[in-house]
Amino acid sequence: MKDVQNQYDERNISLNEVGIKDLVYPIEIKDAEGNWIPTRATISASVGLGPHQKGTHMSRFVEVIQDNDRQVDIRNIRNLLKTMQDHLEAENSFLDLKFDYFVHKTSPVTNNESLINVGVEVQAALLGNDLQFQVTVATPVTTLCPCSKEISDYSAHNQRALVTITADTHKFIPFEKYVEISEQSASSPLYTLLKRPDEKYVTEYAYDHPKFVEDVCREVKQRMDVLPGIRSYSIQVESQESIHNHQAYARVIGHPGEENH
Repeated sequence: MKDVQNQYDERNISLNEVGIKDLVYPIEIKDAEGNWIPTRATISASVGLGPHQKGTHMSRFVEVIQDNDRQVDIRNIRNLLKTMQDHLEAENSFLDLKFDYFVHKTSPVTNNESLINVGVEVQAALLGNDLQFQVTVATPVTTLCPCSKEISDYSAHNQRALVTITADTHKFIPFEKYVEISEQSASSPLYTLLKRPDEKYVTEYAYDHPKFVEDVCREVKQRMDVLPGIRSYSIQVESQESIHNHQAYARVIGHPGEENH
């Protein structure tokens, strides 16, 4: 059959990315202990297109993804990108994966086991032979307002917040590490399964560790600055306010080792 995509294009215009977006596909991701965790990903894949090639072969992206047998080892992301380059006859390849990642949690008093989901996005590019790798992990936490605690005779308002860390890394860092950093910087972690003794503990723990979004953002930065393997990062904290008709927000970008200002 006639291969229209391989026809010569006379406009002499290269395209940075050509491919597929928002393919929903079942995958498995390795956790920090090497176990495969099933989840569902939204996948975008693309390659650079040369100036004289009319189009790319869209079906080949799906073939490359399916040939992975649903198991995506983020540590070996370079191999997947190289396969895309070879199959699509391209110099540059790009991959974006968005999925829920499930972290094992143990309730603080009764030691009940449960899972909590965090949002993960992996963006990777192989530019020739140069690998660029960026991970975003969005972790839900609890914050308790220091101002409310200070001025109120009874209790203090608290709410769920979302800590989003985006890191450009030299190497793969387990997603659990970003979750740990986010939870340690908040008033309290979140849990899926809590009994009454756990609820008492979590409520009192948050009361003893009041944090503004500014506090959480700065403490995440302090921990990211000493995390090995980080080139640069962006940290965003958004508090889903419980007594205001708006959200509270803080953001910082930086590089490990730079002075805190």
